Amino acid sequence: MSEQKFSIMLVDDHPLLRKGLNQLILMEDDLEVVAEASNGAEAIELASELEPDLIILDLNMQGMDGLQTLKAMRDKEITSRIVMLTVSDADEDVVEAISQGADGYLLKDSDPELLLDNIKRALSGKMVLSEAVTEVLATALRRPTVKPVAELNSLTNREYEILSLIAKGMSNKVIARELDISDGTVKVHVKHLLKKLGLRSRVEAAVWMVEQQSN
Repeated sequence: MSEQKFSIMLVDDHPLLRKGLNQLILMEDDLEVVAEASNGAEAIELASELEPDLIILDLNMQGMDGLQTLKAMRDKEITSRIVMLTVSDADEDVVEAISQGADGYLLKDSDPELLLDNIKRALSGKMVLSEAVTEVLATALRRPTVKPVAELNSLTNREYEILSLIAKGMSNKVIARELDISDGTVKVHVKHLLKKLGLRSRVEAAVWMVEQQSN
């Protein structure tokens, strides 16, 4: 039986960029582009419907920009990993993207092989950063939202178990295999635990959980 492919959605208002990314992703047997969107509103609708494993999101789009789209997706409790792909290495864009729940920030001038490698790393549960923005992002992550430990008591045993695995960098697919449950069930649990803890993304949850465990 063939391995299940990781599903990816591309969001960019430049058709040529989407085509190039599509061709790059096609080189990998275990990756599949399941949807493309040219604007934020379309992207939010498709993400809600498909819940792809990874969303590659442009920052500078006409109308609703990438940051607004990212915020709307997290507000709708879309748990897909979301990586920004942009030409901007401005500190404020980087920090805002992370604070709104992005799982990575990559620059469009990245080497194609490196970009593909980062896409695969993002799908494995890792935070992916272009070298030029690593320091800015690391600084942002060192300031996680402080939550009282008491809130851990609001989690069910299963939610706590999944949160612990997220903190180890595991993706939904890996967690599902580890716990012998479906991807869909993991996604539902992730949505619930993020809501209970008042966190916006898996990255925030992982950072927060690691901090709790080290206290």
